[in-house]
Amino acid sequence: MIRSMTAFASAESESEHGNLSIELRSVNHRYLEISPRLPEDLRSFETPLRETLTARLARGKVDVTMRLKAAAKRSTALDIDEELLDRLASRAQDLASRFPALKVDFTNLLNWPGVLCEQSADNEGLQAAAAALLDLALVEFIAAREREGERLAGFLRERIDGIEAIVAGVREHLPEVRAAARNRLDQRLAEIKQPADPGRIEQEIVLQLQRMDVDEELDRLASHIAEARRILGIDEAIGRRLDFLMQEFNREANTLGSKAADPRTTKAAVELKVLIEQMREQVQNLE
Repeated sequence: MIRSMTAFASAESESEHGNLSIELRSVNHRYLEISPRLPEDLRSFETPLRETLTARLARGKVDVTMRLKAAAKRSTALDIDEELLDRLASRAQDLASRFPALKVDFTNLLNWPGVLCEQSADNEGLQAAAAALLDLALVEFIAAREREGERLAGFLRERIDGIEAIVAGVREHLPEVRAAARNRLDQRLAEIKQPADPGRIEQEIVLQLQRMDVDEELDRLASHIAEARRILGIDEAIGRRLDFLMQEFNREANTLGSKAADPRTTKAAVELKVLIEQMREQVQNLE
């Protein structure tokens, strides 16, 4: 399936960890460049995120933004280190005679490091939720790329058809161009008063016709047309292949213009360049 490099998708989920959301945006780029922005609790998720995107995308500058709104803690039970609390109480009693004004209340004891035990965050569970959300967003993200890619493919096929029609038109009037060129040369020779060697005249006509012969350029253009259609039918990233092929198309169009021997061929070369440039601009958007 042909894909564009430009797309956007988002998703969010609710779990015991809170509200987790993700946004994926991508624009054109020569290679695959991933720019993640993750919350602090998901810093360690960057490596699996990159691996997932690299496995499913080929090109484009992809910005990934994940946000986590942590769920409120609702636990009513206090997990207290009783042994540490006993030691602190004993020590406070020992110091009471030396510091009569010393007062220690319960809330102060709870703030002592290690008295109130907090459960460690479920990092593995949070990463699993992030991975599931990434997969969900990627489905829509890739689908958006494919929809835009199919639209671009239709645009390219129309231009390829136009190039093929121009090539056929040039082929059709080539015999007239050659005949006109020979007539012009005959007229010039007729204006010369001195007799000319017939063999030399024929040789000059052949050289002139060779200089304006565009059969080879037309054959190569036909070959490029067939290759472009083949590439548009394969199920893989095709942007780079088509980008290279556009260079080959343009080279033949330039040569055709330089060899043009009549206004029709010149016009055809210009029209070819216009279509090729339109294709080249859109090819830059393909993965």
